[in-house]
Amino acid sequence: MVKIGGSGLVLALGLGCVALAVAGVSGCKGAACAAGAAGSDTAGAAGARSGQDGHSGQSGHSGQSGHSGHSGQGGHDGHGERGGQSGSGAAEAADPGTGGGGRGRTGCEVSRTLVPSCGAWWGVAPEIFTGRRPERALERAERRMGRPAAVMHVYHRGDELFPTSAERAIARDPDGRRLLLVNWKPSVDNSHTWAEIAGGALDARIDRLAAHIVRTFPERFFLTVHHEPENDVLETPGAGMSAADYAAMFRHVVRRLRAGGVTNAVTVMTYMGAPNWASKPWFERLYPGDDVVDWVAMDPYADRRVDGFDALVNKIRPDFPRWPGFYRWTGERFPGKPVMVAEWGVFERHDRPGFKESFFTSVRAGLRDYPRIKALVYFDSPRAPRGDTRFDTTPGARRAFGELAGDPRLRPAVPSG
Repeated sequence: MVKIGGSGLVLALGLGCVALAVAGVSGCKGAACAAGAAGSDTAGAAGARSGQDGHSGQSGHSGQSGHSGHSGQGGHDGHGERGGQSGSGAAEAADPGTGGGGRGRTGCEVSRTLVPSCGAWWGVAPEIFTGRRPERALERAERRMGRPAAVMHVYHRGDELFPTSAERAIARDPDGRRLLLVNWKPSVDNSHTWAEIAGGALDARIDRLAAHIVRTFPERFFLTVHHEPENDVLETPGAGMSAADYAAMFRHVVRRLRAGGVTNAVTVMTYMGAPNWASKPWFERLYPGDDVVDWVAMDPYADRRVDGFDALVNKIRPDFPRWPGFYRWTGERFPGKPVMVAEWGVFERHDRPGFKESFFTSVRAGLRDYPRIKALVYFDSPRAPRGDTRFDTTPGARRAFGELAGDPRLRPAVPSG
């Protein structure tokens, strides 16, 4: 999980340059992925709490919006289990979220909520923390991985308006349009509590944003409201930051945007996916409700305790025996919801030079076991707080990642309307 602050961080989800025209959105564009300024304000939030599993820790991001501080992605012991398929067959057959999409040339469909009926969206957050401009970072990353990107992931917070003119231009590139995935934290550094936001404290801000979206961007896009909330929860009475307060805040923001005319936002509930947080007694109370959530997402990272894809998406730990793993949990809890791996990265292992290569190979081999995963986004950075997550630090890693990115299952056919 990576929380990055400042406006302009862009994560690009790649989908081959297939003319992506989903409700006005189409496939591949030229550049956009946040380059990442240097600094990290709020580093170590998750890790700071008793060394618990948190994230890769993309803590700050100097001028970039949204990703507030997520530290310690470290953790995540994953004794992964293949499968965790509870409910996945039914979900796949029913095509979670289908309703109003068009049919592509291969017979696959993209639903009203941007769920591809076959395959999964592929993504990358390119060259984060390098200082490169988004378009340049994406151009370089696409060249490195050997394929174009189709979904751009950006972060915003506070009173920033989105999509920005640059984001709109990227989404509408005539050479290949893109879907946007936007993470928005309505309050900067929690200056307003979740309870206050749910009570209407930021309604003017929400209404201003809604008017901006309606006026400037009719295309469908993914929207997450305050992603990875687990390490911000405070169950202290009166704190206004309980799990129930988060759910109320999320509901209020989404419903207020809809009331303001924003009917094109496909909503994503993004969790850390870490066993220690998921085992908290309040964890289930975070969920805002099916009527305001279209996708469920996790942000897992692979360190020395995670050896393969199964362990990544179904992290479990012996000290939290009741947690079944995130993918398995979503199958039991949300059998009809598509799953997004919204941020994932593999840290450099100097004791195992071939670690990234073997890990990327395991992802490709394991995809078939997780049919409800409908989007994968890689976090590519030479200076992530807990290590180097670039996918091409060795020739073997680059080759394996390229083979994964080129897998036909990660190139769903997208309709033109």
